Amino acid sequence: MAKAIMLQGTGSDVGKTVLVAGLCRAARNRGLKVRPFKPQNMSNNAAVADIPGDDSGGEIGRAQWLQAIACGVAPSVHMNPVLLKPQTDVGAQVVVQGKVFGEAKARDYQALKGRLMDAVLESWGKVGEGADLVIVEGAGSPAEINLRSRDIANMGFATRANVPVILVGDIDRGGVIASVAGTHLILPEEDRRMIVGYVINKFRGDVSLFDDGIKAIDNFTGWRCFGVVPWLKAAARLPSEDSVVLERLASGEKRALKIAVPMLGRIANFDDLDPLKAEPQVDVVFVPPGQRLPEDAGLVVIPGSKSTIGDLIKFRENGWDRDLLAHRKRGGHVVGICGGFQMLGRVVRDPDGIEGSATEAEGLGLLDIETVMEPEKTVRNASARSVPFGLPLEGYEIHLGRTTGPDMARPSAVINGADDGAISADGKVFGTYLHGLFSADAFRAKFLESLGVKGGGIDYRAEVEKALDEIAAELEIHLDCDAIFGLAR
Repeated sequence: MAKAIMLQGTGSDVGKTVLVAGLCRAARNRGLKVRPFKPQNMSNNAAVADIPGDDSGGEIGRAQWLQAIACGVAPSVHMNPVLLKPQTDVGAQVVVQGKVFGEAKARDYQALKGRLMDAVLESWGKVGEGADLVIVEGAGSPAEINLRSRDIANMGFATRANVPVILVGDIDRGGVIASVAGTHLILPEEDRRMIVGYVINKFRGDVSLFDDGIKAIDNFTGWRCFGVVPWLKAAARLPSEDSVVLERLASGEKRALKIAVPMLGRIANFDDLDPLKAEPQVDVVFVPPGQRLPEDAGLVVIPGSKSTIGDLIKFRENGWDRDLLAHRKRGGHVVGICGGFQMLGRVVRDPDGIEGSATEAEGLGLLDIETVMEPEKTVRNASARSVPFGLPLEGYEIHLGRTTGPDMARPSAVINGADDGAISADGKVFGTYLHGLFSADAFRAKFLESLGVKGGGIDYRAEVEKALDEIAAELEIHLDCDAIFGLAR
């Protein structure tokens, strides 16, 4: 079995995902065969990964897909054996080793965890095969001691797999001394022994100003500090993983094209927009509920959704349907991706209640199509081509539902040899089931050119690789990576 080290956080969104990706790239740059692992993830940003011995693909969290890129290896479903995809405020779809296992409310899921640990440990064994090092990412915080008895994501996993833990504290949100010391205080002794030290993340300014903070934490815990990581600007160029970041996205300087993206309640795979955000002449604005879609937007993109009918109902309650019609009357363009594509039609039906209690909703009526949800889920990587531009596309499909209608006689893409999506008669509205289409540089450049943006077409994947290298270099400077890798067991 490969040696391993685990990063757990004092809370959610402390930067574990980026640190694991950076350490994976740093280890790879040292010549190590390294792999990522996250026992349990909760995210509606999913990627399609390989299932060994199965021609079809499976779902994992987008973070582990990114971390696999950092390692220079193909993503595997075993890198994230349990993925929770929230559908309501109290329930989620449970994906185990890439395949839908079922649905569970939060209380029921706690009882289910014991059965899932076997899958976690099986995947753990497979991920380590042929590797020198596995870097594990926790979820939430080990200080959630009320959930400890059935935990599979943090100390429950670390103690079963005997993986040493480094605690990550986020100084940007304040209270980092209390969060680290408080975690030490409330952990049971068995769990506390697993922690070999800590890292302070997201520091702005003169790091020496925190010297007394390190002394204070040492006095409270006796834990070793492996370093203080500055605010990593390159992280903004990495694919988005957690919907928490949407709360911080805002409009910036005036650019050639403003793209408005309504923040659906169950927004999924919103990292589809990352390549557009990376374009210097494009301003991507995520519009929260309660705010109107901006009138100066040239393009509105309706992203994927884990609960299409529920989000469609909320879309109307927000008045975004009226904003969208006004946008169309001004000559604006609209793109719908996956769930967003389904919303653009005349109606969405879910006769079996697969996504929730609401079984039908009137669509936005911008495409002459209709969608019926069906139990079988499509999950696959895709080889595709844009029909309007005749250019290759790349991406993947993760969706329920069968869409039909007259506008599908004008497909927006061909995926694995079959027509996909629909285009309006005037060509200004199109929908597709293909996630990741904007990652295709030539297509993105041509598409933006059709909207009046000149000079687009950066090499997006190269920018991601460059950002990972920059983060790894920063971590080599600010962390004692020799000690971190040396403590792996």
